[in-house]
Amino acid sequence: MRYLIVGCGRVGSALAKLLDSDGHEVIVVDENAAAFKRLGQKFKGHVVVGTGIDYDVLKRAGAATADGFIAVTNGDNRNIMAALIAQRMFKIKRIVARIYDPPRGQMYRELGVQTVCPTTVGAKLIRDTLIDAPWENQAFDFGKLTSVAALVGPADAGKRVAEIEEEGRIRISAVRRGAQSVAVASGSFVLQEGDEVNAVVAPDAIGDFAQRFRSTPLQPKVTA
Repeated sequence: MRYLIVGCGRVGSALAKLLDSDGHEVIVVDENAAAFKRLGQKFKGHVVVGTGIDYDVLKRAGAATADGFIAVTNGDNRNIMAALIAQRMFKIKRIVARIYDPPRGQMYRELGVQTVCPTTVGAKLIRDTLIDAPWENQAFDFGKLTSVAALVGPADAGKRVAEIEEEGRIRISAVRRGAQSVAVASGSFVLQEGDEVNAVVAPDAIGDFAQRFRSTPLQPKVTA
């Protein structure tokens, strides 16, 4: 895959190195040539000096053939402008823009630009750490939702997924049973003790979700 990253700050450079190490072709654009030092000597991708909101700069960087576009400069407006140019002028399908102002997220998503808001995601992670959340947090920024996973305890064994869900607040998306078995959850699916449920949870339901699964915390995954 070919990815074009606008912004070579801490996040942009770290993302570029991750994608590069995964074997993808990466092009990084930044108006400050000195910023490319963050990429290090092992970086195998390409760099282009220029602003990410300039059509000619993005064209020179290969936007016309990019599979994905990421805008992570330190300015919300620049990130969105760059993302819209990538979307509307270069027809790039996968576009992500970092924004710091949470209220803007929904508006930009309505324009078809996926956003990641460190303000929102960071706040959720800190909150979950403070309340000792009994799940593996997989937070994403869809405005106000959090994806989490927890284990089913004895109290909920034998219950149907529909009995755990709450409309508009908690939705069980999948259930893992054992090492291999994964089921897309339906309302009639009967839970067993030890099942791992993956849920999408609204902010006002976090407390209820935590209380329900507090007695059976999800153990951290260990990778050899």
